[in-house]
Amino acid sequence: MNRIAFLIIFLICTSFKLTPGNKNLSESERWKQHASNTEIIRDNFGVPHIYGKTDADAVFGLLYTQCEDDFNRVERNYIWATGRLAEVEGENALYSDLRANLYMTQKEAEANFEKSPAWLKELCIAFADGINYYLAKHPQVKPKLLTRFEPWMPMYFSEGSIGGDIEKVSLKRLAEFYDKSDAAKLGGNLTGSILLKDNEPRGSNGFAISGKLTQSGNAMLLINPHTSFFFRGEVHVVSKQGLNAYGAVTWGQFFVYQGFNEKTGWMHTTSDVDIIDEFEESIVKNKQGTTYKYGNESRAMDSNTVSIKYKAGNGIKEKSFTTYRTHHGPVTHSSNNKWVSTAMMWDPVKALEQSFLRTKNSNHQEFNKMMDIRTNSSNNTVYADADGNIAYYHGNFIPKRDIRFDYKKPVDGSNPDTDWKGLHELKDNIFLLNPDNGWIQNCNSTPFTSAGKYSPKQENYPNYMSYSPENYRGIHAISLLSKAKDLTLDKLITLAYDPYLPGAEELIKGLLKAYDTDPKGTAELKTAINLLRDWDYKTSKTSAAMTISQYYLNTYIKSGKIPGGLNIMEKVNYMSSISPPKERLEIFEASLAALKKDFGSVNTAWGEFNRYQRINGDINQEFNDLLPSIPVGMASGEWGALASFGTRFGKNTKRQYGTSGNSFVAVVEFGDKVKAKTMLAGGQSGDPKSPHFDDQMQRYADREFKTVAFYREDVLKRVESRYHPGTEK
Repeated sequence: MNRIAFLIIFLICTSFKLTPGNKNLSESERWKQHASNTEIIRDNFGVPHIYGKTDADAVFGLLYTQCEDDFNRVERNYIWATGRLAEVEGENALYSDLRANLYMTQKEAEANFEKSPAWLKELCIAFADGINYYLAKHPQVKPKLLTRFEPWMPMYFSEGSIGGDIEKVSLKRLAEFYDKSDAAKLGGNLTGSILLKDNEPRGSNGFAISGKLTQSGNAMLLINPHTSFFFRGEVHVVSKQGLNAYGAVTWGQFFVYQGFNEKTGWMHTTSDVDIIDEFEESIVKNKQGTTYKYGNESRAMDSNTVSIKYKAGNGIKEKSFTTYRTHHGPVTHSSNNKWVSTAMMWDPVKALEQSFLRTKNSNHQEFNKMMDIRTNSSNNTVYADADGNIAYYHGNFIPKRDIRFDYKKPVDGSNPDTDWKGLHELKDNIFLLNPDNGWIQNCNSTPFTSAGKYSPKQENYPNYMSYSPENYRGIHAISLLSKAKDLTLDKLITLAYDPYLPGAEELIKGLLKAYDTDPKGTAELKTAINLLRDWDYKTSKTSAAMTISQYYLNTYIKSGKIPGGLNIMEKVNYMSSISPPKERLEIFEASLAALKKDFGSVNTAWGEFNRYQRINGDINQEFNDLLPSIPVGMASGEWGALASFGTRFGKNTKRQYGTSGNSFVAVVEFGDKVKAKTMLAGGQSGDPKSPHFDDQMQRYADREFKTVAFYREDVLKRVESRYHPGTEK
C-alpha cells in the first residue's frame, strides 16, 4: 500500500471514530458502538462510575444510568422544560407550557442544535441515544409522555439550576395577560414549577479553604447545595478524552453540575445578581397591525401562534394563543396598562458548552477562560483547585445597564437608554482570588462579607450586581471560618453541620425579655420558658426548646402581625425587638396550646416532630404520620442552620417532614490526589425495591458521610455490579 492510499484510509477511519453520531451509522449501530465502548461500575452505595472511550460514550452511559436510577425524574424534567406538562397534569399546567414556548419553541430548539459545534452535537446525540437505548432495553418502563428523546431537547435545559431563570416569570400574570378568564378560573392553582412547594428558602452554602487553614496544606471545598430532596443524583463520569468528573447531576443533564475533578472543584450558590429585567412597551394598534415605540421608531411587534395540548378527562384538548415579542423578549404580562416584555439570558448553545467544559478544567487559568463564556446566569461560583487557589465569582452573566434607571421595577422600553448594553466583562464582575484570610464563603448572602475584611467593596460595583442582604447562614459561616484552623475533611464536615442557630437566639431572647416584664402564666408556660432559658440555641434530635421555638415561629408567621415585604432577618428583628411584648406573649401562649394539642406536652423532643420520610419514588411525597419515618436533628436555613433541613406538613400530619435543604453534600481536598466524602439524602435510586432507595437515610440523619471512590483502583475495591449498558441483570 502506498503512502497516499494509507493516509486516505487513515483519515477516513479517524473521522469515523471521532463522530460516532454521524450519518454513517444507523441509530441501532450507534447504540451498539456506545454500549461496547462504555463500562458502568456501581459501587456499594449504587453510585455509577461510568467509563467511556470518548466523551460521547461517557454521556451515553451517564444518561443510561440516570434512567436506571430514576427515569421518572429524567422524563419529568423534560416534560416541564419542553412545555408539555399540561398533557400530563391537565389545564392547570397550561401557562407553564406557554411560558416555555415563549422563550423557545421546538423549531428554535432544533435550530440551536443544528448550529452547535460538532463536539456538542455529538454529546447531544449521545444524550438522546442513552435514554432511547434504555427505553428499548426496558419495555416494562412506561413513560408518562415522552417515548422518544431527541438531541435538541438539552437546548431547553442547559444550565442545571433549581428550576432555572424562567421560573421567575409569574404564571399568574402570564395567565392574566393571555386569557383573563383562565386566570380567574385557575386562581392560585397554577402549576408547573419543578420546585417543591415548601417554605424553605432556596439556596446553598459554598466554602473554599486555602492550605494555610488545613492540616495537609491543601485547598478544600465544601459543596452544599440546598435543593429539593432527590433533585440530583450522584455520579462519576470518565472518558479517555480527559473527562473525569464526580458530583451531582440534575436528572436528565449530561454534565456534572456541582462537583470536582482531580484538579478543580466548583460549587454554585443561587445568585441575587439582576439578570432578568422587565420593559414596559408603548403599544400602538392600527390597520397595519400591532407596533411598539422605540425612540423615534415604530417597530413591528413579532407575533406567533402557539398551540398547547392539555389533558382533559380521558382525552386531550388544545388551546391556541397569539404570543408577542419585542427585541427585549417575549411579552409576559401587563403593568400600568402597558404590555411588559421580559428579558433574560437565553443562549442555550453557549450555556451547554460552558456547563460541560466546566467539568474538564485542570487549573484556574482554564476555569477562568470557561467562565468568560458568561452564560452561567443564575449562580455564584465558589472554586478551589490542586494548585492551592480559592476563588469566588459573584454571578457570571451580567448585562450592562444605565444606572440612572431602577431595574428592580419595569423600565420604559420605548427609551433606548434602558436597553442592555452588552455584558460586563468577566474581569469587571465581583470576584475574589486567594484572599489573605484563607477562606471564602457564600450562603446566598452578600458578597461584601464573603472573605471578612478582605471581601470586595460594595462601592466599586453597580448596585444591580448584588442586591442580597446578609443572612443568618452567612453570619454563622463567618463566625466559624474566622476561627478555623488545621481543617481536615472530617473537621470541615463538623463545621458545616454546626448546630448553633443565630436566628433562634435573636428570636427567643426577645421573647424572654417580654416574659421578664410580666413573669406570669400557667405552669406549662413557665416550663416552656425555663426550657428556652436553659437552651444553648443549638438544634438536636432531643431538644424540646427547638420544638417550642419552631411552633412559636410558625404561629407568629401565620398570625398576620408581621409587616409585609421583610426578609427573614427583618422579620426576626420585628418579632424580637419591635413588636409589643404583649403581642409576643399572646402568640407564644397560642403556640404552646397548639404544641400541646398536637403532642400532648410542651416538652416534646425535636426529633419527635421533625422527621425524614421517603415512602415511594413519587416526586411529591404524601407524608403520613402512621408510616415509618426517622428523627432528624437538623433545622431550617431560616434560622441560620448551615446544614439546612426544609420541611412541610402532609395533608393531615402533626409532624413536619424534610423536603429540601441538604440533599447532595461533598467535602473535597485537593493535592497530589483528590480526596472526598459525600452524602446523598436517602439514596441513589428512586425505586423503593432497590437497596439504594434508602441506604443513606440513617447515615443522612447521623451525618455519617461515605468516602468517595474516585480512582479506578478504589472503585474496583467496592464493586457491586459491573456491566456495559444493556447487559445488566
